[in-house]
Amino acid sequence: MTATTATSRVWTPWRTVLAFGLVSLAADMVYEGMRAMAGPLLGDLGASALTVGLVTGAGEGIALMLRLLTGAWADQAQNHWRLTVIGYAMTAVCVPLLAVTPFLGAAGLATAAVLILLERTGKAVRSPAKSALLARMATQTGRGKGFGVHKAMDQVGAFSGPLLLSGMAALTGVLWPGFAVLAIPGALSLLLLAQLRRHAPIVEEGDSPPPSKGALAGLRTAIGTELPGAFHVFSLATAFMTAGLMTFGVISFRLVDRGIITAAVVPLVYAAAMAIEAVGALVTGQLFDRWGGAVLLAVPALVAGIPLLVFADTVWVVLAGIAVWGVATAIQDSTVKAYVADLVPSSRRATAYGVFAAVQGIGALGGGALAGALVEHHLSVLAATVAVMQVVAAGLVIWTLVRTRRSAVPHAGG
Repeated sequence: MTATTATSRVWTPWRTVLAFGLVSLAADMVYEGMRAMAGPLLGDLGASALTVGLVTGAGEGIALMLRLLTGAWADQAQNHWRLTVIGYAMTAVCVPLLAVTPFLGAAGLATAAVLILLERTGKAVRSPAKSALLARMATQTGRGKGFGVHKAMDQVGAFSGPLLLSGMAALTGVLWPGFAVLAIPGALSLLLLAQLRRHAPIVEEGDSPPPSKGALAGLRTAIGTELPGAFHVFSLATAFMTAGLMTFGVISFRLVDRGIITAAVVPLVYAAAMAIEAVGALVTGQLFDRWGGAVLLAVPALVAGIPLLVFADTVWVVLAGIAVWGVATAIQDSTVKAYVADLVPSSRRATAYGVFAAVQGIGALGGGALAGALVEHHLSVLAATVAVMQVVAAGLVIWTLVRTRRSAVPHAGG
């Protein structure tokens, strides 16, 4: 009877994936809402454009680069759940506290900057561990479908959070009430995560023991020297794809600067892109489980055409380009991560996701600098450079697919 009761408390694989998706949905409302309004809030607190750029840029850098350490830490200590909970708690606490910064006088700006950086640190703390847990939970659902459904639910929060803050700002005429309201989805994310931790099944994949401990071993683990070569080649391919996939900040800046759309319309366009990304994640996840990694070749093909579309002077062409951008981003943020799980041993996944994010972050920084330098006066050069990068990325993806298929042949019989 006790065994039956214990079994009934364990959720099915799909229920577990859906629960994780709800956690991300609630948390995304919080931190995507913050990311959408961080600039205006800092501006209201007296920040210059340079200060806003430094704070938000440093935050994104922390969110990506720190994963080198947190991913290895999760695998070394086998504390994936603990880091996931801590990371989500940092987001749930730091973002609503931004509501008090307008009342702190001269200390408001510094406090807001610290809270934003702490929230981005929370993202870095949880992301590798969370992705490793999701990869484990999605083993029985199909990783493509599991990551796709999770990403789709994630994106519901990504567009509803900014819209919630925009609505509160329009209703009240100030920004701080919107941040205060985000305490509700923040608390909900932690309650859902507690239930998930309690009922999640224990999935053992055990293909190798955890990495060895020690200072030198820890350093080698953090930078991924023990991970397969195919993983590193694929990470490089993704860096090229990410570099060509311009951030929405660059796209929206030019749209407003050229008078194609007004600043007030930007949140609506972003929300539409997030909705497209949600659908794209579902579709490509299904295709990944059916056709495998070959689906990822769609990313460089899509990215190669994005500059010509999103930087056009006709609004409908631009909107079509943003739709393509949303689909490419969906594959990058969901199906690509599912493939990473197939390239590395299960005991090294958090480490791999940390290394992967760091390499991807380098690509994002390089791509942002490239787009910023060329978009205004050298658009044809930008488009050509992005196209060349995507040819290289496609070649690296093909090499990875061929290499992994060959290496899988000797193990076919067990």
